[in-house]
Amino acid sequence: MLPAWLPSPRILGALQRVLLVALLTPAVLIALTAAVPALAVLPFLPGGTDRAIKLLAAHTRYLSTLLTNSRPAP
Repeated sequence: MLPAWLPSPRILGALQRVLLVALLTPAVLIALTAAVPALAVLPFLPGGTDRAIKLLAAHTRYLSTLLTNSRPAP
């Protein structure tokens, strides 16, 4: 049983997700900003297009995993 002053577990889960996304958004933006020069140059190098696609896929996978696993339990 939770103390009366604590919100319900559902609200705590939602707050946890918001806090997690708020804290990790700057880190993800920094990582994406660091990747922009690579994404600008890689397509012009031999095999660079494939590497650029892999880099974008890794960022997409990271973000989707982060958001999927931070969802509160129903």
